[in-house]
Amino acid sequence: MNDLDEVDRQILTALQQNGRISNVELAQTINLSAPATHARVKRLTDQGYIRQYTTLLDKKKLGYDITCFISVSLQLHQQEGLEGFRARVGQMPEVLECHHVTGEFDYLLKVVIRDREDLERFIVKGLTPIPGVARIHTSLVLSEVKSTTMLPPGQEKGGYLSA
Repeated sequence: MNDLDEVDRQILTALQQNGRISNVELAQTINLSAPATHARVKRLTDQGYIRQYTTLLDKKKLGYDITCFISVSLQLHQQEGLEGFRARVGQMPEVLECHHVTGEFDYLLKVVIRDREDLERFIVKGLTPIPGVARIHTSLVLSEVKSTTMLPPGQEKGGYLSA
């Protein structure tokens, strides 16, 4: 993060707010010429700060009425079992996120499903048959308090926690 200046941070913030902003609009927003802005965005992309551009869809409008977090414990923690679990979960379109975590469980999955029957099918036919799965714990989301893809503003020391 040390090679980012304030203009780079402004670009990243603006692109997180609106990934469809034109280069000309972005240049006006950050008070830089369009060619210089384009060069900076290209550099940020080439260096991996910008991974991809995407569209966020409305889950409910598309019929995914339930979001849940599923904690999974594996029986063994050998590399082959971990890789097998990751590969299988990586192929499941219902899984929006999969995190290897510390604590009581090994993995935490964020999953979207259409209804209770879909959840049962996902657990019984999707997760349970994966070799090495020892325990599954499911928590249904009652309401979403905050959901964002925006990272906190880039600072040398982190936001609210640095004081």
